[in-house]
Amino acid sequence: MPLLGVNIDHVATLREARRVDYPDPVEAALAAERAGAGAITFHLREDRRHIQDRDLLRLRQEVHVRLNQELAPIDEMVELALKIRPHEVCLVPERREEVTTEGGLDAAGLSARLAPIIMRFKDAGIGVSLFIDPAPHQVEAAAAVGAEFVEIHTGAYANLADKDLAELYLTGIDAPHTLKIARVKASEATAAELHKIREAIKAARAAGLKPNAGHGLNYGNVAAITAIAGIQWLHIGHSIVARAIAVGMSRAVSEMLALVDGRRAAAPRSRAAVPAARR
Repeated sequence: MPLLGVNIDHVATLREARRVDYPDPVEAALAAERAGAGAITFHLREDRRHIQDRDLLRLRQEVHVRLNQELAPIDEMVELALKIRPHEVCLVPERREEVTTEGGLDAAGLSARLAPIIMRFKDAGIGVSLFIDPAPHQVEAAAAVGAEFVEIHTGAYANLADKDLAELYLTGIDAPHTLKIARVKASEATAAELHKIREAIKAARAAGLKPNAGHGLNYGNVAAITAIAGIQWLHIGHSIVARAIAVGMSRAVSEMLALVDGRRAAAPRSRAAVPAARR
């Protein structure tokens, strides 16, 4: 079963809506860590719409579990990440006009730019992942440019699965028990997207890559992804933060852990060890 990384970007989104000092994404990260999250994910965007530069150092100093920094493959972000030295970086596409990341990185088309960036991170001892669509040629390109991980973009699947939920007047942040007893049936389109993800995970493993997955995952659509063999990490943020507004971060993380891997939901993690990347 995969491990859970909690993305805390949208705690900062709420803070930046009023340009105040609260809520604190670092405090949220620490709460997620205490609840058993194996990693904290954060994305410093070029437009600084949520996470700010000042958050990076505090996350590095205060969080004891694995840190996964998402960033665009541009010089400014690369230099900042090399200073912060997270355990892993995930290179993602970025457009100022998008509300959230809309698709995977074109690893095939950007190989000349990506290869030297990846080498710099690897030389610094930082793991490198590429956020890509579930397409065979992108998996092949990620392996060719030297990435260690790929994070398979689950957004198309998640959007379709959420439509299946909506037909039963449910959302992806409803109580997990309610979602479980609803027994939502996947549409043909949802099943087709899920098949693409399965095949991409299989291809990544065959290419020697360690596959992660994420984007749009929530309490109502995550189960089918967790059932795919070989996924290392699931990085989930918006739905956990949204659920936390109603039930608190600790419970929101614990409920997601119970869906991702029930064995990890029972006891909060100590602050001693950083989970190693699976080999």
